[in-house]
Amino acid sequence: MTKPPLPKFDDARRALLARALDRGNPLLREMGLDLAQFSDRLATGGGQLEAAHDRTFLEALVKVAGRPPLVVQNDAVLGKSTLAGNPAANPDDFPADIGDWISGIEGFLPCVGRLEFSNHHLSWGGTGWIIAKNDKGLIMATNRHVAQLVARRTQSGEGVFMFNPFNNARYKARLDTVEEANAPRNPARVFQIERFLYLADDAAADVALARVTLPQGGAAGLQPIPLSGDKVEEDELVAVVGYPASDPYRNDPTAMERYFRGLYDVKRFSPGKLLPGDAGDVLSHDCTTLGGNSGSPLISLKKKAVIGLHFAGEFGVGNSAVRASTLQALLAGQSGMVPGTALSPVSDEQEEARRLRHDAAHFAGRMGYDAGFLQVADVPLPGIPASLGLAAPDDATPDRPNELRYQHFSVLYSAPKKGPVLGALNIDGSQTRALKRRNTTWTKDLRLPEAIQLDARDYGDPEIDRGHLVRRAATNWGESDAVAKQADADSFHYTVCSPQHAGLNRNEEMWLGLENYVLTNTRTHGFRACVFAGPLFTDDDPPLGDSGAPIALNFWKVVTMLATDEDEVLRLHATAYVLSQGPLIADLLARQGRTEAVEGFVFGAFRTYQVRIADLAQMTGYDFGPLLAADPMARAIARIEGRVSPVKPLNGFADIVLG
Repeated sequence: MTKPPLPKFDDARRALLARALDRGNPLLREMGLDLAQFSDRLATGGGQLEAAHDRTFLEALVKVAGRPPLVVQNDAVLGKSTLAGNPAANPDDFPADIGDWISGIEGFLPCVGRLEFSNHHLSWGGTGWIIAKNDKGLIMATNRHVAQLVARRTQSGEGVFMFNPFNNARYKARLDTVEEANAPRNPARVFQIERFLYLADDAAADVALARVTLPQGGAAGLQPIPLSGDKVEEDELVAVVGYPASDPYRNDPTAMERYFRGLYDVKRFSPGKLLPGDAGDVLSHDCTTLGGNSGSPLISLKKKAVIGLHFAGEFGVGNSAVRASTLQALLAGQSGMVPGTALSPVSDEQEEARRLRHDAAHFAGRMGYDAGFLQVADVPLPGIPASLGLAAPDDATPDRPNELRYQHFSVLYSAPKKGPVLGALNIDGSQTRALKRRNTTWTKDLRLPEAIQLDARDYGDPEIDRGHLVRRAATNWGESDAVAKQADADSFHYTVCSPQHAGLNRNEEMWLGLENYVLTNTRTHGFRACVFAGPLFTDDDPPLGDSGAPIALNFWKVVTMLATDEDEVLRLHATAYVLSQGPLIADLLARQGRTEAVEGFVFGAFRTYQVRIADLAQMTGYDFGPLLAADPMARAIARIEGRVSPVKPLNGFADIVLG
């Protein structure tokens, strides 16, 4: 096929571009341009423009005649019966019964929607469609380069919504399966994107998969479009269903207007044929597409199934699609190795550190955390979600199957996270012993497999600290110095620390001093306290090198004691705190519909927030049992600038709500 030359930018083309931009066209972001760059290139010739960009991001007309993008209304294709030509005279024409072929797949149209954004300067970014269903809901497919407008790939290969850099609001996305010409909005056909289950890396097929939430009372009988990975045939009748947006930047504007007549951004059905290709070639077709069609399903009219995911095109040459066999493999979990799972070789210098290890015999007699430590009321360990995959130590007991027991404290450890998810400490302030920090050697605890533990090689970055999950100084108590020293030494095991950014671990006097402040400013029973602490994992957490472990950007702490309130009744008293740079707190408030508390929210340095234990339970998924009713924050919600809020930023210890 001879590639026709692209015209230079004339006044008519500039006018089309201006109107496209006014509608929030996703063209610029798809091409990686900003407005200034776009303006600079308006005077550039069409052929030069196309050569200046990565062709995997092109969307283009292939045939300037004979491939009309038909309008969809009320889930039906208009004008389908007018397509019939004379294939005997012109092989590019459609058969006489093309209308019947199209009618056979119109039932798929309600599964295709426009991917729309919130908190973003673009109103929408491409096309998505329902590809599968599982026990948790429906799964949507689109392109990676569409999903990347609002989400980024995480260490696990999933996608997490990013934040708008101008207002710190998290991006959101939804799939509107109507958006037809002159059609009113139908809330029952709008699907919220809950999360991206898979977001391909740059070296993989241009695919993203997301879980969508069904609208209340809507689309109950919606079934995914079936996939066919069978062999395809040259000239096989196909169609692309999606939302073409005005794109005179990369297409002949005269041909484009002849097809679209000024009607863009609405659902279109674009029939065409498969183009020739050898085995192993990218699937190619000649359906009419523009910017906005990214993520559209390529449907075989004969097979009545999706055979590809449209992702790119080149004007006058052909459009490309990811094969259905690739999509089937991804849905089956065959997406390849997840980065960060390989083990790094150990150097000779690190081998000595690896020999520092203690087996179960070393910990003989350690009682660990005592749930009855407060004597009057029990404080059991929180319930941990099964998804965290708690490891079982060699010396586990039937009633304590996952506890790593140390002197005065216990740890619950996650195998998938390669780190502790809970530190539980008993503190007796009346037996505190001031010990200088002398130990700087970290040791492995062989009650758990070495393969799921970090070590010195994983902490090679000087900006990453071994952060004590259980505060070292708080363990230094007991009837003798020997007992206190044993507890101090126990805290220097890799199973007791989490990787922390240095700014978090070294510069938080308030965070480190919370236990002391609460103990000394509350009328306690026996001067005793129980402290729970842990990392609060989110999808925003960066990976720790190639260790397979995340670096948590948020940490939580709960301090519990027995205290007498003004009524002189002795009762459990528990307060909860979160150390965060802000996004976690903003998400919490947004989920509770507290828009006024999120507007202008400032992200920056780590700071401490007091939160309700009930909200901490929601954020972590942990079950804090009797502590929910022991929270003074739940009884006297903090007030910020006259507005009620479940979150209180702490600028000093005096800000803490203790009663």
